[in-house]
Amino acid sequence: MRSKAVAVILLAGAASALAACGQRTALGVKEGQQLPPAPYGRAVQSTAADLLEPPTLAIPERSVELRTRSERREDDPFDLPPPEAGPEGE
Repeated sequence: MRSKAVAVILLAGAASALAACGQRTALGVKEGQQLPPAPYGRAVQSTAADLLEPPTLAIPERSVELRTRSERREDDPFDLPPPEAGPEGE
């Protein structure tokens, strides 16, 4: 029983050590590979750093103010009850 516990601890330690190790250098193009071609109509090819920047549409700014206190909701004209089923069960 004790050997199973030791094995589980060693396995968990090895898994966490493996998960912790990773590449710590800057990202770039590997030897023998190229960046994708420039988009149509663009004269300059993007660099690796440019391609890693998310476009503006990927991170939109919040356009709604958060409520800071409880307020009574306004009447919603589209909050209607479901229609009644007809005699044929429509």
